[in-house]
Amino acid sequence: MAAGSLTAQNALAAWLEHLAHERRLSPRTLEAYGHIGRLYLAFLERHRGGPQSAADLGSVTAAEVRAHLAERRSGDRPLNARSLSQTLAAIRGFHAFLDRRLDVATPQLALVRGPKVKPSLPRPVSEDQAKGLLHEPEADPDMEPWEAARDRAVLTLLYGCGLRISEALSLKRSDSPLPDTLRITGKGDKTRMVPVLPQVREATHAYLAKQPFVIDADQALFRARRGGPLSARHVQATVQRLRGRLGLPASATPHALRHSFATHLLGAGADLRSIQELLGHASLSTTQKYTQVDAARLLAAYSQAHPRG
Repeated sequence: MAAGSLTAQNALAAWLEHLAHERRLSPRTLEAYGHIGRLYLAFLERHRGGPQSAADLGSVTAAEVRAHLAERRSGDRPLNARSLSQTLAAIRGFHAFLDRRLDVATPQLALVRGPKVKPSLPRPVSEDQAKGLLHEPEADPDMEPWEAARDRAVLTLLYGCGLRISEALSLKRSDSPLPDTLRITGKGDKTRMVPVLPQVREATHAYLAKQPFVIDADQALFRARRGGPLSARHVQATVQRLRGRLGLPASATPHALRHSFATHLLGAGADLRSIQELLGHASLSTTQKYTQVDAARLLAAYSQAHPRG
């Protein structure tokens, strides 16, 4: 591709196509990056008085990027520091693509510093809360027995194997009966081996024994009410409904079950490197957040139990 023959919008489309087909990012991430890119280019067009070519983007200044971030920080829907940091990261990624593929470097971008973001800690649920979420689907009188068994099986995979929602829903009929160890492909096509507890296997078997559909080997294991693949949105809505019935906080989400998997393993004595491998984290620093969570839990327990707490 030659930069001179492309508009900035063409370049953005080429970057998104690269992310979709070469980096294989999720549709949700692609949508977010596309939104950020379109707002960024619209700002440059207003600021510079007209449409830009891909080559024009090489002359973007640090002041222009800072002005765009300031605009995103204000208005009717201002971004917080974390969202601003993600916006800047996406803009950097777009310009890095322009540099690699179109030889359009933007040296001024290195002068832009992102906002300081306070690292957030994972927010797991307690062991009792996790058990409540796993057992509550079967207490719902409005659910068909096979649907309750399905929801319990999915949530058991999240908590018992530390899977992401997308990973649990990517399982095929051919993956069941679940083996002693599952091969899971997670973010960035990173593959990991995850041990399967007997309780996880039993929950999945109970669902298959009750569900009413004929599922081909290459089809999704978990099915929706009308027979199509189960969606992540359904799992999120299910947990939202269950936490309301159990009186749990809004932080009790499907992903919190994955956090709980890690935190409870750490509390039971598992080492960080093993937890990193089980979760599929690329960096140990990501996994180390769980040590802070466990330390906070121990301190809270100490404060409650100690006579001078």
